[in-house]
Amino acid sequence: MNEKIIRLADVEEVCDFVRAAGMCDFDIDISDQRMVIDAKSILGVMGLGIRKELTVKYGGEDLSFENVLNKYAVA
Repeated sequence: MNEKIIRLADVEEVCDFVRAAGMCDFDIDISDQRMVIDAKSILGVMGLGIRKELTVKYGGEDLSFENVLNKYAVA
């Protein structure tokens, strides 16, 4: 299981992230400290909130998804 911490700053970044997650054929979860959401759900990701650190967990490999994750990764 891969794990990365990201921060999405606005609605456009959320849409970009969810679009990339939706193109993957493996499960992707995103969570804050209180709940876990399917990362392919735009309403779910928006419900977690913007501008806070979120943990992404996924079990597959996809280069374009990795590139999107790296774009929003927290150093």
